[in-house]
Amino acid sequence: MHPYEMFQLAVQRRDNRLVKIKPGTLYHAVKRLENTGLIRVLGTDREGRRPERTTYEITDAGRLVLREEVAELLGRPVDEYPVFPFALSEAHNLAPEEVTDLLRRRLSALRVTHAEIDQGLRIVAGKDLPWAYWLHLDYLRATTTAEVAWIEAALDDIAAGRFAVPAEHRKAAREENLEHRHHTLNESTR
Repeated sequence: MHPYEMFQLAVQRRDNRLVKIKPGTLYHAVKRLENTGLIRVLGTDREGRRPERTTYEITDAGRLVLREEVAELLGRPVDEYPVFPFALSEAHNLAPEEVTDLLRRRLSALRVTHAEIDQGLRIVAGKDLPWAYWLHLDYLRATTTAEVAWIEAALDDIAAGRFAVPAEHRKAAREENLEHRHHTLNESTR
């Protein structure tokens, strides 16, 4: 494939849900892969007045590196630092009504994502592709389903009053935050 074709396929497959993909970044990545011998030029062609398109193929060395990298990623959990749990850890800084509104917004977006994943699953099932090609969709569906269920339960808990933070805790947190800011400001002016 040529890089633009790779990008089009990634967008069509919705791979942008798995990794950030931008055309410019992809072109640079393809050049790096070629320079390191992991892919090679297969040919160059031109259609009409369009620019030349260089087509690439993976090398044996590229297949080996791909296999090693995928094996490493599958076999070893790593800390990925997702932002949602961090936001939850700081949600106590917001009013319960605001947290409720924000979680409902997230829930709505997740339901759209869930429907898109289901649509993708129907498409690949209709193509009679082996499960190995789309097991990531099963994973995404399972994690989205779990997050939807968790947010629904959290919204019920907030409505039941479990999110209330006692005034003395809010005051202590504000004082600690002010002290930290003051300390940080003093350190930065030295």
